[in-house]
Amino acid sequence: MSGTKQNTNTAHKKPLWRRLLKFAMVTSLVGFVSVGVLILWAIIHYGRDLPDYRQLESYEPAVVTRVHAGDGSLLKEYSTKPRIFVPINAVPDELIEAFLSAEDKNFYNHSGLDYLGMIRGNLRNIYNLASGRPLQGGSTITQQVAKNFLLTSDQKLDRKIKEMILTLRIERAFSKDHILELYLNEINFGNRSYGVAAAALNYFNKALNELTTAEMAFLAALPKAPNRYHPVRRKARAKGRRDWVLSRMFANGYIDEAEYNQALAEDLVVRPRSGHSEFKAEYFTEAVRRKVNSFYGNTVLYEGGLSVRTSLEPRLQAVAEKTLRDGLVSYDRRHGWRGRISKITIDDNWIDSLKSKKRSLGIPSWQLAAVHEVREEGALIGLMDGGFGFVPFEQVEWARKWRTGERLGPKVKDTAEVLALGDVIVVEALSNREPVTIDDFWDQSGNPITDVPVYSLQQIPAIEGALVAMDPHTGRVLAMVGGFDYNSSQYNRAVQAKRQPGSAFKPFVYAAALDKGFTPASLVLDAPFVINQGQGLGRWKPKNSSNKFYGPSTLRLGIEKSRNLMTVRLAQNIGMRSVFEYADRFGLADNMEPNLAASLGAAEVTVMDITAAYGMLVNGGKKITPSLIDRIQDRRGATIYKHDERECGDCTLNLSVGEELGYDVSRSFEEPRLPENRDQIIDPKTAFQLVTMMQGVVENGTGRKIKVLRKPLAGKTGTTDDSFDAWFVGFSADMVVGVFTGFDRPRSLGRFEEGSSVAVPIFRDFMQGALKDTPGIPFRMPSGIRLVRINAETGAPAKPGDKNVILEAFKPGTEPRPGQVAVLDGSLPVGKTTIRKGSGGVY
Repeated sequence: MSGTKQNTNTAHKKPLWRRLLKFAMVTSLVGFVSVGVLILWAIIHYGRDLPDYRQLESYEPAVVTRVHAGDGSLLKEYSTKPRIFVPINAVPDELIEAFLSAEDKNFYNHSGLDYLGMIRGNLRNIYNLASGRPLQGGSTITQQVAKNFLLTSDQKLDRKIKEMILTLRIERAFSKDHILELYLNEINFGNRSYGVAAAALNYFNKALNELTTAEMAFLAALPKAPNRYHPVRRKARAKGRRDWVLSRMFANGYIDEAEYNQALAEDLVVRPRSGHSEFKAEYFTEAVRRKVNSFYGNTVLYEGGLSVRTSLEPRLQAVAEKTLRDGLVSYDRRHGWRGRISKITIDDNWIDSLKSKKRSLGIPSWQLAAVHEVREEGALIGLMDGGFGFVPFEQVEWARKWRTGERLGPKVKDTAEVLALGDVIVVEALSNREPVTIDDFWDQSGNPITDVPVYSLQQIPAIEGALVAMDPHTGRVLAMVGGFDYNSSQYNRAVQAKRQPGSAFKPFVYAAALDKGFTPASLVLDAPFVINQGQGLGRWKPKNSSNKFYGPSTLRLGIEKSRNLMTVRLAQNIGMRSVFEYADRFGLADNMEPNLAASLGAAEVTVMDITAAYGMLVNGGKKITPSLIDRIQDRRGATIYKHDERECGDCTLNLSVGEELGYDVSRSFEEPRLPENRDQIIDPKTAFQLVTMMQGVVENGTGRKIKVLRKPLAGKTGTTDDSFDAWFVGFSADMVVGVFTGFDRPRSLGRFEEGSSVAVPIFRDFMQGALKDTPGIPFRMPSGIRLVRINAETGAPAKPGDKNVILEAFKPGTEPRPGQVAVLDGSLPVGKTTIRKGSGGVY
């Protein structure tokens, strides 16, 4: 019985391997369920507050904003991250293959997470760690997109889980090409390069399609650690990383053995970006930056990828900068030497000492020098590069000592009166002078110095100034300089400084008078003028700059000779309310009080504003608004701003373009006619009368230094009380230019200095360069103007035998007639004006 029972139990007992298998299956099932529950919990827990991955669909990276001149020259780039966006279809296939080899060879095959690659990478890193080799990353390209765009870069576990969840979502939402496009345009390559296109330019000065295989491999090697693989500071390490990428490209079948060996043999050479030269117009460019920032804000300016086309003409800008600087230097030299910049000890370390005094000098050809020896015939100087030069006495002779009030000290008779050992000075090489032979002079090594180049002594001006050149028909600013040296002072005196224009305001008083029945031939008494200003304010007694009185004079002569007393008397006659109204029409009334002093330019204006106002005179009385910017386009090329908002409804192609495009050019191509939308602020005939009167300023008056150019030019000088500010604003038929000069902390420019001596030469030299090789264009005369021969002194019709006869411009019905004679009062009550109707005038 017992034996039977034992056999029965043995028969029912399962083999051990079956029990183990059952246990393993149950355990695995529990494990899988637990892992599934854990994954589900992680997805729910970490997936609740994740960033919205859908924002990647409308990806707009921070892209550089570029500012261009009118001819397309690059002026400036603004960016927080200098990036050039390129669509994926513009990226060469071989460059994509380099990145896939370096970062994610299975990119086009996995669903965002490369599980086998992660295991393989971790095992490989164990080996790399043991052998001292660099570790390799395990993240796919999609994971890097999730991290770079939507998460932080910390190494916490919860961040990694979030990254994996976002990666799967991104893969489901976007195509592989879109993900790769995001990656290649976002990553940082170092060297201020964001995105692969910027990296190609900054490392190799090439477009993407110009890169060699080796260069592509290097770029693909950089994102892992740009600083670690710097091609100059860590060239060996960088080349090693590049070669590893090449080996992966070869192993993956992207390049053959010959291409692989050729790429390995190529040296890693960085070529700094060239062809990227910026035309320097700092004052203008900064004004544009401020304007764009006021339109769209800082973020759009620095990250929006705008294309800003400005009105700047580089040739005119270069002429403007040179003539303004030369004019300020010329004035400064007339008023003496203010002394050395600094002083150093001439010893073995003099070069380092001189370099420590480095500063901006304003003119590229100027440089700092240290005086090594003073001789009777001149001074020996040392330069920052260790070279030597000689400043002869005739180049020092101008440097009479500056004295308060812009006066000069005694004449210089010896170089030692100006320079001393160790003085740090500004010099300029004289390229037209042969080197001079120096005796008994040695360098630090004891070698004799014989033939040395010749230099002139220079001085950074204390005076400042500004120049604006503008198209009078559109308001487009063609050139603008806001000071002597932008690096020393960013204060833009063309648009930020408000100064009294002095007599440069007078044409607007005359404009009001001409519209109230006066003519250029009307007589106004030039005689003492006194007015009681009110209780406790005393009497105001304006005077001419010459301190003389000239009796009855024509309005033309009043502008030509800049007669203050005539202008005040005229303003009193027509009323300051009328003067204020005209100033307002021309944009000059913001700081103006309607008192008689304002008629002489007491109200402060900017150079930009008064230049535009003169432009409205020469353009026939049409309203214009100064503009630095022609057009702004967004990153997609859509125009979002333009200065000229007129629509061209019937524009047609010109013949040459039509032929190039294959159009039938047998029909005529007419020049398009744009609608006229400018407001008419004064009578065109009044404007023309003023233009001809100001042409007389150039021909016969305070601006006659300009006459040497022998071209139709006009304008008006301006000098404020005690010669604090000096102006000239003038124009040709198609360009208006304003020039201001004065000290930032106002003080007198000195005795005998005025608009004609300081500002006029700058205007003249600018116009000489600006109008070079162009024909003179007469001022445009509107219909209705009557040109009549008159006696320039009396304003009466010319008679046989008259010597000073001119053609004067009159409106119909205002021409003087023979026999009209003005009856003049011999004396005037204080503050009173007598009007005589004869030929018209104020007496």
